[in-house]
Amino acid sequence: MNTLKTLYRPSLALLTDLYQLTMAYGYWKSGMNRKEAVFHLFYRNNPFQGGFGVACGLATAVEFLQGLRFESEDRAYLAGLTGPGGKPLFEKAFLDFLEGMPFKVDLDAIPEGTVVFPHEPLLRIQGPIVACQILETPLLNFINFQTLIATKAARVCLAAKGDAVLEFGLRRAQGIDGALTASRAAYIGGCHATSNLLAGKLFGIPVQGTHAHSWVLCFDDEREAFAAYARAMPDNCVFLVDTYNTLEGVTKAVEVGRWLRQQGHEMIGIRLDSGDLASLGLEARRILDDGGFPQAKIIASGDLDEHRIASLKERNAPITVWGVGTRLVTGHDQPALGGVYKLSAVREPGGPWQHKVKLSEEIGKGSNPGLQQVRRYHSDQQFLADLIYDVERGVRPGGMMTDPTDPGKRRPLPAGAACTDLLEPVLRGGQAVEALPSTEQARGRTREQLGHLPAGVLSLQSPQTYPVGLEDGLQQLKADLICHCAARG
Repeated sequence: MNTLKTLYRPSLALLTDLYQLTMAYGYWKSGMNRKEAVFHLFYRNNPFQGGFGVACGLATAVEFLQGLRFESEDRAYLAGLTGPGGKPLFEKAFLDFLEGMPFKVDLDAIPEGTVVFPHEPLLRIQGPIVACQILETPLLNFINFQTLIATKAARVCLAAKGDAVLEFGLRRAQGIDGALTASRAAYIGGCHATSNLLAGKLFGIPVQGTHAHSWVLCFDDEREAFAAYARAMPDNCVFLVDTYNTLEGVTKAVEVGRWLRQQGHEMIGIRLDSGDLASLGLEARRILDDGGFPQAKIIASGDLDEHRIASLKERNAPITVWGVGTRLVTGHDQPALGGVYKLSAVREPGGPWQHKVKLSEEIGKGSNPGLQQVRRYHSDQQFLADLIYDVERGVRPGGMMTDPTDPGKRRPLPAGAACTDLLEPVLRGGQAVEALPSTEQARGRTREQLGHLPAGVLSLQSPQTYPVGLEDGLQQLKADLICHCAARG
């Protein structure tokens, strides 16, 4: 079976969970498919025990939505599904309904590269309830993973304090798509380049790379391995020096670097991939400087993440380029974001909205009602607080904001501060409002946004909590719905 051809084909309509289709069938069977719905996609806790997230994955989601349709192959597969009694799971009339069903939804989203926080809707989806329901799983798939990796990359780049960070994770990533989307998200999060050539081709990401230990092992002598590489790639010489003895490898790199200089080229630097990177880096720097190569870079790799880079920085390791792979592209210390997709309102077409709220006995696992927007208050230099409000009720001047997980925690809105609404129109009736920013523009947005966060929120350890709250009217709506649900229960 040609798995790749089967998986990556024009129709990805079945990239969803079965229960989305069984609910869609239930809506259709009961006549509820005429209703309109509003869903919000958000996450409940910042990843990596950090102080922020970086929104990512929107471009993938929009591309998916604009090409989404149930083709004959999809419907034939669904027609073959049976229930416990052996009867078809779906009626033919329902499959015919899917054939002609357009995904004419309205999508509002926070742009990629924006710093975001728990309970803030990253996406708001409005449209026919069947279409909105079917979109739950794929949208979560796109946004959860890319937001996770973009956030991890941003943390790694913060730890590197302006040094170049290269994403080297292809060989350890979770499959082909995991590798490609991780490379894209890592670049938006702040990485300078990737080793992944296909990601470079597809997304326009700069690519970088050198040689591996196998190159050195193919030669009888390490110096000859370096010399052969220099002859082959005279303008791309970064020598991996730890195949045998690291410091002897640095010395041989200097020798070959001198020969390379005589040919009119310059050695870029060396790479350390193992050992005590701080002490080896200091000794390597001394050898390079004494050998006449003070500009040669020292690149480090080998199970790096933000915590190890921060530790090496504290030890004054003279490393200026960081190759980060496994722990970046897999989200090593938190492999999933945990974003959710919750219904917040339904209505008959053109009628008033009936607001919905999910209750939970677990703190923080409920949902918020209404048609939500996020308003960010800011000064010229710094973000101050975010307010989640209902677009139909607006924001009351001089009001308060209530913690989404603790109604007892309230604070006044920042007085006199400028503000910006974060959710922007992306699709109307399934059609693009305007072109999305490029990957490069999203990466620049991440850098700009991080520059406006308070230093305490950026901390890698025990970060300060950024203020996020519900607007008074939305909080009252939520409280009323909770009381109504409790009384009804």
